[in-house]
Amino acid sequence: MTNETATIFDVANSDNVKSAVTDPHRPKDFLDPTEVKLFLDAAKTGRQGIRDHLLFLMIDLRRDDVSLDRATLWVRRLKGSNSGMHPIEGDELRAIRRYLATRTDALPWLFLSERKSKLSRFAVNYLVDRTAQAAGFTDLHPHCLRHSCGYALADKGIDLRTIQEWLGHRSIEMTVRYTRISQRRFNGLWR
Repeated sequence: MTNETATIFDVANSDNVKSAVTDPHRPKDFLDPTEVKLFLDAAKTGRQGIRDHLLFLMIDLRRDDVSLDRATLWVRRLKGSNSGMHPIEGDELRAIRRYLATRTDALPWLFLSERKSKLSRFAVNYLVDRTAQAAGFTDLHPHCLRHSCGYALADKGIDLRTIQEWLGHRSIEMTVRYTRISQRRFNGLWR
């Protein structure tokens, strides 16, 4: 899996995350890599497919958060998480360039509504819901996509501290949940 899910949605309710960490019997609240691909493919089919696809790769960014020359973006985290610089992979870099080529304005936000204003949180929730339904998913919320990133990194065997830094978690407790749901840690246990 590429960096596609690495910056998806830092905007959901932190109470949901805390309950997921303490409740091991909570239902699955993430997408596996195949499901993420279905979701992102469904995003491309809408009226604003270029924008929506890129939106689900990265959100709440300003144009000046993105450096096309250095292929980096500044991820400004919400709710007390740590902000940081992240690399932009080739697919994402091409998607940003393709999207910006459709724009003629000089507005600071990377993602605009059809009325040329910053997308509201409500609009993003609506787009996630609509895209999830098109991809065949129910009860998918923006933070579910963030969980998908954590799960994908844990499943690839990335160490816990690196995942913590990538997601901007201040507390390692918020990151441990991803190793709990990753089955990779059991591979080869009885060999």
